[in-house]
Amino acid sequence: MELCIIGSGYVGLVTGACFAEVGHSVICVDNDQRKVDMLQAGKIPIYEPGLEELVMRNVAANRLRFTNSIQEGVDGSQVIFIAVPTPPQPDGSVDMTFIERVAREIASALKPGQYRVVVDKSTVPVKTGERVAATIQRYNKEASFDVVSNPEFLREGCAVPDLMKPDRIVIGCGSERATDLMKRVYEPFMAPILVTDINSAELIKHAANSFLSLKISYINAVSAICEASGADVEMVADGIGMDRRIGRQFLNAGLGYGGSCFPKDVKAFIAIAEEIGVPFGLLKEVERINESQLERFLRKMRDGLWVLKDKKIAVWGLTFKPDTDDVRNSVPIELINRLVNEGASVTAYDPKGMEKAREWNLIPDSVKLSATPLEAIDGAEALVIATEWKDFANQNLNDVRKRMHTPLVFDGRNLFDPQTMKDLGFIYYGVGRAAAK
Repeated sequence: MELCIIGSGYVGLVTGACFAEVGHSVICVDNDQRKVDMLQAGKIPIYEPGLEELVMRNVAANRLRFTNSIQEGVDGSQVIFIAVPTPPQPDGSVDMTFIERVAREIASALKPGQYRVVVDKSTVPVKTGERVAATIQRYNKEASFDVVSNPEFLREGCAVPDLMKPDRIVIGCGSERATDLMKRVYEPFMAPILVTDINSAELIKHAANSFLSLKISYINAVSAICEASGADVEMVADGIGMDRRIGRQFLNAGLGYGGSCFPKDVKAFIAIAEEIGVPFGLLKEVERINESQLERFLRKMRDGLWVLKDKKIAVWGLTFKPDTDDVRNSVPIELINRLVNEGASVTAYDPKGMEKAREWNLIPDSVKLSATPLEAIDGAEALVIATEWKDFANQNLNDVRKRMHTPLVFDGRNLFDPQTMKDLGFIYYGVGRAAAK
């Protein structure tokens, strides 16, 4: 099929590359000419495992191309996916400026008798589909189209396999013609398809991400009880996770959730609920627990170091999770800024996130970014594990201890075993775990 993706950011680029990989002809549109030029030259602006090879292979096969012209995309495609940003506003609601603008531009590009399916791929508030349809109709009364909601469920760090082998595909639609076309788009993916009305499909994404955030905040609240009682949160999570009704995923205690999706989507769902007159108090508590988790960790560091000022502290990890270069709303970044504000001297290392953290001015100039994990800990009085990169777990811990001034480790991701760390001579603090005896 001929498909158009408007927006070549994280969701748009991964979606376009995967659609091309299964044989569709895809044109990705972006209004940033610099990004278009970069993609046409085979350079990928984001890090995602497997994505660069996917893009290069499908560009070479002429199944994937890039342009800054929405008109070109609309003319040459049966289905048009909107994958532009939906950033949060100060009150937590979603800024719909980009969606509305694209809807107007699609309306201007549609020609009489030219039927198109317009798909909301971006994460949007419920009833957005209705507004997109009304906007297109307002600016082009002769347009022949249907609007569909098709939320994405991509996890950064494993987005390519998530899209190539999805758990489910949600199609929110009120038109049989559009539904049939969408099923053709996804036929190669061999995944369960759930067809709903548009409003239900739009709610599914916010409800899913908010529920996963709830699981994270729940286990973080349990971790505080574990610390106070001498229990081990990892064992507790294993025990409750073995219940098939619950599952072990997202029951990892740590510094709290971050990134570009969970914080934004929880705030948006709270705002959506309040706007329609059904306040969602449970999600407000999820936010409160998440925000308090970093302060709990900092108190632990103050207890262990007594005073943070003038201490040399190494931090492993800048990205909000491993296998991505995404440092947006990163808890490790927030932790580093809090340490610097208290007068600590911070050195940091991350396999993929250092360039963007510096480029986007997310960390102070005083923070030294090291070339290797071991360089970062030379002479350090404490090491913080802030992101659970496999590279960190595979370090020679004897070398780590020898390079440090004092072998004090604050493990914000429970990457290491407390007893092993004690046996190696470390003073070890995890999250929700009693000190080894």
